[in-house]
Amino acid sequence: MATRTIQTIAGEPILRVKGVRQAFPRGDGEPLLVLDDVTFELRKGEIVGLLGRSGSGKSTLLRLIAGLARPIAGAIDYRGAPLSGPASGIAMVFQTFALFPWLSVLENVELGLEALGLPRDEIRRRALGAIDLIGLDGFESAYPKELSGGMRQRVGLARALVVHPTILLMDEAFSALDVLTAETLRTDLLDLWIEGQLPIDAVVMVTHNIEEAVLMCDRVMVFTANPGHIARELKVDLPHPRDREDPRFREIVEAIYVEMTARPMSRGAGHAVVDRFPGMGIAMQLPRISSNLISGLAEAIAGSPYEGRADLPEIASELHMEIDDLFPVADTLQLLRFAEVERGDIRLTDAGKAFAAAEVDERKRLFARHLVAYVPLAAHIRRVLEERASHQAPKSRFLDELEDHMTDQYAEATLRAVISWGRYAELFEYSDDAGAFRLEAPAS
Repeated sequence: MATRTIQTIAGEPILRVKGVRQAFPRGDGEPLLVLDDVTFELRKGEIVGLLGRSGSGKSTLLRLIAGLARPIAGAIDYRGAPLSGPASGIAMVFQTFALFPWLSVLENVELGLEALGLPRDEIRRRALGAIDLIGLDGFESAYPKELSGGMRQRVGLARALVVHPTILLMDEAFSALDVLTAETLRTDLLDLWIEGQLPIDAVVMVTHNIEEAVLMCDRVMVFTANPGHIARELKVDLPHPRDREDPRFREIVEAIYVEMTARPMSRGAGHAVVDRFPGMGIAMQLPRISSNLISGLAEAIAGSPYEGRADLPEIASELHMEIDDLFPVADTLQLLRFAEVERGDIRLTDAGKAFAAAEVDERKRLFARHLVAYVPLAAHIRRVLEERASHQAPKSRFLDELEDHMTDQYAEATLRAVISWGRYAELFEYSDDAGAFRLEAPAS
């Protein structure tokens, strides 16, 4: 394949996002800020990636750009005018296909045109053209249940492209597909874009796959979380087709990992200091990560060839883990003081090395000590159970406390994480049927 590059057309931006803030309600009545002061521009000929950890507000921002919600502050301008709702010329492709199962491929694609009031023969002609463009010629009469996941996502793409949008929004459009299918669809779409065959001017894509962002995008906006904002913009000035083994490609991937593992700063002694092990008391949101994953990553880092210290891009590739899989496990190891994560590397602490090498019973005891010491919610639950004569407490007792600090969804996920870790550590038991925590016996 010949080397090709996209020429970005200079001029006024198609889209301006200016100082956007967004918040959701939470249990204590105070809004939970999920986006803060997000600003960027999109020009014709660009693919811009929004990359960040889960919960950094990427999909929320995409919904704002699609006009499906309105920000609480800031503004979004599309073609020089304020965006106040769904706009003609902005189309979206979702992660979950979102096809109507009772409609054929052709009917699903035509649906995107019917609201435009076009003549019936024009609707049919454009729909067939989009189906052919996206590689589904011959499947016009098939129904979604007859198609593979990759083919269903192609239908979703055809339905978005058939309206000839100015901007195509892609919300993790490849993440529900297996690795090979995602790679094929990604390559096909990029080839059509490079060859100028797609009837669109620009793309904004949300992804959790760092290599995907570097493969496809001209610019990557790296988001931090709590609240989400753009920490850094990286330009990907590489010709297409891009080679994953190109040292320049690897440098950009490494730079993104470094940015996404940068430690937060706090104020101390009158100046900014690095939080080596950040935490926020019982209000800290916790990922639902199994003890098997925690142990497995610790063992992988402790073993050959890493011997206690690993480059995150390298171990992610070795374990076939994307950032939404790898980072929560790495963060949990860091939270428990079993590892330190910084500048794209993860290093086991002495306690982490002991944890990785220990037999089952000793590993559980070590996990329990660190869980009580470094996860305030776990220690809080254990203390409440010890202080009560019955050594029992309802789930609602702790869920209500969490909902004062986070959304209901995050509160439930956080409590479920602690339930799983507490069971593994044998700190307490939990009954789903009773919806209650309890100790086996009074603490000695």
